[in-house]
Amino acid sequence: FAQITAEESEDEPPPREEGADARLSERDAAGGKNEGAVTEEAEGDGQRGGEEAEQPDQTPVLSDKPRKKKKKRKTKKTSAGETLEDNDLEDIDSLLEKIEDTNGLSQQTQSGIIADSRPLLYVEHRNLNPENELKRYFGARAVLGDQRPRQRQRQYVRSTWLTAPKNTWPRYSKTGIAMQLVDTRRGVQYFTFEHHREYQQVQFKFLDAVESMDPNNIVLLLQMNPYHVDSLLQLSDVCRMQEDQEMARDLIERALYSLECAFHPVFSLTSGTCRLDYRRPENRAFFLALFKHLMFLEKRGCPRTALEFCKLILSLDPENDPLCVLLLIDFLSLRAREYTFLTRMFQEWESHRNLSQLPNFAFSVPLAYFFLSQQEERSELELSQARERAARLIQLALVMFPSVLMPLLDHCSVQPDARVASHSFFGLNAQISQPPALNQLTSLYVGRTHSLWKDPAVMAWLETNVHEVLRMVDARDPLVEESEHKRKMRYQSAPRNIYRHVILSEMKEATAALPLEVTSQPVMGFDPLPPLDSVVSYTRPERTNHPSNESTLSLFFRSLLPNFNLQGDVRHDGDEEAAAGQDLNQGVNRLMAAMRDMLANIQFQEPPRDDNPEGDGDWD
Repeated sequence: FAQITAEESEDEPPPREEGADARLSERDAAGGKNEGAVTEEAEGDGQRGGEEAEQPDQTPVLSDKPRKKKKKRKTKKTSAGETLEDNDLEDIDSLLEKIEDTNGLSQQTQSGIIADSRPLLYVEHRNLNPENELKRYFGARAVLGDQRPRQRQRQYVRSTWLTAPKNTWPRYSKTGIAMQLVDTRRGVQYFTFEHHREYQQVQFKFLDAVESMDPNNIVLLLQMNPYHVDSLLQLSDVCRMQEDQEMARDLIERALYSLECAFHPVFSLTSGTCRLDYRRPENRAFFLALFKHLMFLEKRGCPRTALEFCKLILSLDPENDPLCVLLLIDFLSLRAREYTFLTRMFQEWESHRNLSQLPNFAFSVPLAYFFLSQQEERSELELSQARERAARLIQLALVMFPSVLMPLLDHCSVQPDARVASHSFFGLNAQISQPPALNQLTSLYVGRTHSLWKDPAVMAWLETNVHEVLRMVDARDPLVEESEHKRKMRYQSAPRNIYRHVILSEMKEATAALPLEVTSQPVMGFDPLPPLDSVVSYTRPERTNHPSNESTLSLFFRSLLPNFNLQGDVRHDGDEEAAAGQDLNQGVNRLMAAMRDMLANIQFQEPPRDDNPEGDGDWD
């Protein structure tokens, strides 16, 4: 392949600092919340409750290096109690070192099988905080500056894991959301969110505000109910469309905070054994808030934190995967350089989930093996095994999904050589002949991950394997014909969760390939493409409004004043004829009141005057 332009790949996070000095600076810069997370993980990551949320404030707090040295000097003059406190701090430091060491490359056996005792979807509390990742990249000084976190100034703020509450947020009070334990089967706990009666009334008002198509109505609702989750999700989409990314991200974080404050005492983020049913409308907001939050984290340059949130979403319903995060987790793993996690997931789930039938796994897993084969700290046996697996899997991917190659090279600004460009196997026919459902998957993968393939070493490796695949095609290998038959039989229609993922991802390459039955129906940001088998616990009362017979003047005032209503409240007594005159008088009175309000609010701008200090203002 020939590179057209020396186009650099998109911004990648700098390599991780693995030295002892980097870990020491990270520990010294960690706040009380992060130490609470490490302490809880070291004790077995127990189930979090109301008392656990206050644990970070009870643990000893480390600050920067000068303060730490000052504490050590104090131990010479103070009692044995303070000496014991310093010993506790040293114990925390040792625990940090152990956890940091285990977070590196996973150990492998001679057969190449990854040996990791932790569950695949194990979530670490400290990896849910984006500041920890930014500190590893840029240092604590660059992230925090000279200011230290001061959470003790607001005693009512509850410590949480998913997001840190901000001083600019409204004061939190119970919103009417609760979480209940529904069932426990085979060590797996099934939970669900519940809406109390007062929250249901707010939800009905929110649905009315959405139907009004006026975002200001949602803003008014949030002023009265600042932690209503669906309003926060919907308004976040409005802010994002208006290019206000900071406000959009802040609203999502506030929604996560509201939901986390309603957690059940035994609901655990880290165990991977807690489930939520997406078919229940009350649970969908948590899935969507997590997904939108991880998308903001990935754009912010925190792929490791985004990967941890992606694992959390998958652990809530790994069988159904309602948001289809399997189409995203490989990209985040490669961005975060968590190659061993991706290869382990492929090895453990391929037998029962057929991950190789998804184009993103078919191409990303051999790419992960290729990156592993470039790591010099590994043994020669591991490097050779990684190279062999990378070559074998990328060839299978190219044979199974030949339509990926040419769009991928086009996005990378790479011109294929004459043999590849003239061969029909990777030609235009490969893209035209594939089913629409497969076209959505390939378009999504190329649009999302093409930046990871721009490395010249990756392109050279890909070119070698492309020529090997062409040799197999020319030799009429049975695998080629078998793969073509599989493409025609499978991918007839995409499941609903893939459409939902494409809509939430907003990848223009994949959105353009959505079928008409999806694009023709309205899609709401707070509940895109709800499941067809939803489990509804409460329903919205039917609205009994009569059809509107408003005049042109009334419609004009409604366009100026959205809250203006000429007809007033709907009568339920059925005696409309007797009250017709009274309704007319009330309508006229409302119209006159609306006109007076409009005229009172009109402000005329005075023309600019050129003040002359000499006072000779002659007119020409």
